[in-house]
Amino acid sequence: MKISLGKFGLKHCDLPTMFDNVNFFLRLVSVNIDKNCNKRISILSHVLVVFAAISYVYIYVFSMIWFVFIRCRQTGDITAAAVVFSLGTNSETWATRLTFMLLYKETVQDMVQKYLECDSKVIQGTLFYINLNKRLVDIKKRVMMAWGFFVALGVSYVAQPLLTPGRHFAEDLYVVYGLEPMFESPNYEIALISESVTVSVCIFILANITAFIVLLMGYIEAQMLALSDEMVNLWDEGEEYYEDSKETNVISAKDHLKTKIINEHIANRLKEIIIFHITNISLLKQFDGIFRITLAIEFGLIIVGIVAELLGRLENTYIELPYTFIQMFIDCLIGQRLIDASNVFEKAVYNCKWENFDKANMKTVLLLLQNSQKPLTLTAGGLTTLDFVCLMSVIKSTYSFYTTLRSRVG
Repeated sequence: MKISLGKFGLKHCDLPTMFDNVNFFLRLVSVNIDKNCNKRISILSHVLVVFAAISYVYIYVFSMIWFVFIRCRQTGDITAAAVVFSLGTNSETWATRLTFMLLYKETVQDMVQKYLECDSKVIQGTLFYINLNKRLVDIKKRVMMAWGFFVALGVSYVAQPLLTPGRHFAEDLYVVYGLEPMFESPNYEIALISESVTVSVCIFILANITAFIVLLMGYIEAQMLALSDEMVNLWDEGEEYYEDSKETNVISAKDHLKTKIINEHIANRLKEIIIFHITNISLLKQFDGIFRITLAIEFGLIIVGIVAELLGRLENTYIELPYTFIQMFIDCLIGQRLIDASNVFEKAVYNCKWENFDKANMKTVLLLLQNSQKPLTLTAGGLTTLDFVCLMSVIKSTYSFYTTLRSRVG
């Protein structure tokens, strides 16, 4: 029996539909990325987000600070302090992303409109349109995998204490301020419900905003790869255009006009490619202007959080660690894919058979080549480029810092 996902499935991978898919889930957490959508967000969504925000601040910020810096200093339990501290540092990602999405609501909506305007300029039925949509299938798979991973981890984290015999929490070591003793009624029920609802809402918010970011960067990647195909096929497409024109008697079939006609066609195609390339650069800069600060904050806290998780021992943080690592991995993955797509485009520009072009088109290709040699990159606040090199560097430095700190502590 086949399960149909409708427009959420892989048969619908055009950009407007994917934005609609993401916006459907974002509206459930009080975020609207479509300025043309006049439907009111449900009051229940606002209530859940406000409740989750208040509970998060109390449980994972205020109580975390009290537990780590006051209670654990009295008990001397360094492991518990490390586990709880990692919870506080790693769980902030949803808060920073949601805050920036709400603060820059109009800017985000304008950016989405620019993406849609760029996509609307792609003529349906053309080779560029076909190649772009083929790439968008892979992008939608990536979006679905990222979203599904966070949701699955959230469900696992919330279900863990419910499926374990007896009274348990996701972190039995943790004591919420004002709810001690934690395992006696009604403190247990209050803490368990509050933590479960807060974690569920927060991870759902993180999953949706991450899916949105992956889609934004993925579309630029897909555009660059489709433009690469256009560049490689420029001359062959020009010759095909000439042959088709001869058959339809639109132009003269004289040999001395062939090169001129082909180059005129190539000149028009180069103008279109340059416009799309400039638009992609502009879209990336606009994204960077909105999210660069939050990416920098998150990246720094994630590094600290990983060290704390290792100090808290893997048997206590085996769900937290993949949750933390995958956040960093996704950011570096989409950054690396942007760089790879830029490199593919640069090679395509050089391999477009420019030696057959006339001087005017050669100059255009030279200008495009110079611009393509500056790869599109995603950065964490302009401090570091997010790619696989950065990922491996962080893993090495984090483990090195952990071993040093571990030897000092214990």
